[in-house]
Amino acid sequence: MGFAAGKRVLITGATNGIGLAAAQELARRGALLAIVARSEAKGAATAAQLPGETDVLYADLSEQSSVRRLASEALERYQRIHVLVNNAGAIFERRELTEDGIERTWALNHLAPFLLTNLLLERLKQSAPARVITTASDAHKGARVPFDDLAAARGYRGRGFGRYGETKLANILFTRELARRLEGSGVTANCFHPGLVATGFNRNNGLLMRASMMFVKPFSRNAEKGAETLVWLADSDDVPGSGGYFVDMKLATPTREAQDLDAARRLWEVSEEQAGASAKAG
Repeated sequence: MGFAAGKRVLITGATNGIGLAAAQELARRGALLAIVARSEAKGAATAAQLPGETDVLYADLSEQSSVRRLASEALERYQRIHVLVNNAGAIFERRELTEDGIERTWALNHLAPFLLTNLLLERLKQSAPARVITTASDAHKGARVPFDDLAAARGYRGRGFGRYGETKLANILFTRELARRLEGSGVTANCFHPGLVATGFNRNNGLLMRASMMFVKPFSRNAEKGAETLVWLADSDDVPGSGGYFVDMKLATPTREAQDLDAARRLWEVSEEQAGASAKAG
């Protein structure tokens, strides 16, 4: 019996792709699932595909007010949260600003997990041993955090994939700083690269970006294979330490930029300002 059996596991981005595959496997292993969906129809359809009883919570994670409502509902419902999986993410072909004035890719892929994790952090610590898992990507390679242009105001056209890479770098830096702040708390923080996965990801964009995903599909792994490391991080008793970046269930070395502890601290402080979140991890 693994770590997740009988434990409360909250997963964002669980209505398709690797999130759904991970939810199915964790439910099979006896986890008490709570999944986050954007719409009632999608949430109900997903819950119907999962064995056992699944709670469905609703949020538009690109909007901070919605993230806060989600966290409030989760805290009201669950006296214990043992695993938080920050899996939701997307690429946006065109630059858009959210109601908070944040560029949408950054808001969804980085600030949403940052804010949600902080809002649930005390409950996770009360539930220790507990785990925070964030879906990163090898797309971080070649990226830098644009501290001087977080809103991508200097031009976005054709930068969808590049912007995505910046947010995936932010996921790794967030994980490293979170792990540092959680030392001694009984809560670990790790992230992972799922590999190139053939799912519905990026199908919401224009013809060129959809075509690019179709081109790489023959070289992609399926969602179940992509979810293996997520499930392992959530359920295995053999996960080494905290603050790691994992690929195929093995600790991997991200880029030099992803190992920059000063950048990780700076990103945390900037993210607090953007999200209005008070970091309580130390």
